[in-house]
Amino acid sequence: MINRYIRAIAGAFVVISVVLAIYVNINWLWFTVFVGVNLFQSAFTQWCLMEKILFKLGVKKEGDSCTV
Repeated sequence: MINRYIRAIAGAFVVISVVLAIYVNINWLWFTVFVGVNLFQSAFTQWCLMEKILFKLGVKKEGDSCTV
């Protein structure tokens, strides 16, 4: 379940930052770069800040819920 949240949040961040870059300021693309770099590094290190934040908010890992 948490992987779905991470993918959804990352996708939303990318779309929002591109829209902000188009309509507000081009420097919002740096936020897109930040998200991309974090996704890239988490593929190698198995560490993700958003995962830690979601755990603190009470989102469960796959297999931790009562449903299958």
